[in-house]
Amino acid sequence: MEKIAFALEGEEPAWFYVLEQTTIGGKHYILVAQEEEGDSQALILKEISAQKDAESVYEAVEDDTELSAVAAVFENLLEDIEIE
Repeated sequence: MEKIAFALEGEEPAWFYVLEQTTIGGKHYILVAQEEEGDSQALILKEISAQKDAESVYEAVEDDTELSAVAAVFENLLEDIEIE
C-alpha cells in the first residue's frame, strides 16, 4: 500500500496510507488513513490542483453532502470498511 507525505506550510509532513482512489464527476478523490490496517481515523481528500501543476494539491472534503456521496463510493469499492 502506498504511503505519501502531505506537507502543510510551516509544518512537518504528515504521512498517510492511500487506501483507495476514485474519480467522480471529473474530480479525483483519495481515501487516506494514518494506519495501514485496523481501525483508524481516515480522511477523504479532493484534488484541487490543476493538471499543469508539478505537484498534486488536496483538501479535506468538508461539505456534508459531498462527503456522504464519496464515502458511499469508497465503501462500495472497499467492501470490508465502514466510514462513519
